[in-house]
Amino acid sequence: MSTPTLRNSIAAATLAASLLVLPGCSSSSKSTANAAATVASPTTSAEAVKLAKTKFVLNASLAAGAAYQWLYKPFKAGTFKSGAKGRTAALIKGGLAGAFTYNRLSAALTDAKGDPTLSKATGALSAAVASIKSLPSKIKGGTATDADFNQVQNTVNGFKSAGSSNGLNVTDQVPSASQLTQMVSS
Repeated sequence: MSTPTLRNSIAAATLAASLLVLPGCSSSSKSTANAAATVASPTTSAEAVKLAKTKFVLNASLAAGAAYQWLYKPFKAGTFKSGAKGRTAALIKGGLAGAFTYNRLSAALTDAKGDPTLSKATGALSAAVASIKSLPSKIKGGTATDADFNQVQNTVNGFKSAGSSNGLNVTDQVPSASQLTQMVSS
């Protein structure tokens, strides 16, 4: 193997390995009121997340991109409405994007809790993430409302704001279709 090819292979393997260890969606038995009332901060080295800020930016950026591309844009265009051209495909993609967005925002929340400075913003973010959990089923069932889509945008904007106030740039990074299905099924 030539040196550039070897470097590219190592970089690809490192990226793939890091994506495999990203935290997934976890369920919690605590109520959202309790989660919002407590201020989370990593107290032990086991609770600290390695590269928490980097993972936070990656997960929040992917969630923001999916929410914008497959939820917000089709919603504003009226593609989710009954009788709209391309509605079935938009509903399928929207359901996947809703689940993906929830999954990645939950992972970003876990990352934020693992960083001393980001952990200060987790109370409000926890409640916001919990509020969008039912979105994928609402989209698939055709019962999603304007308020549901606005809540997703508000939640994404909350993550962008939390990142920005900590010197992190969270931008929309549209995931590929395979990332959507892979992340949702794992």
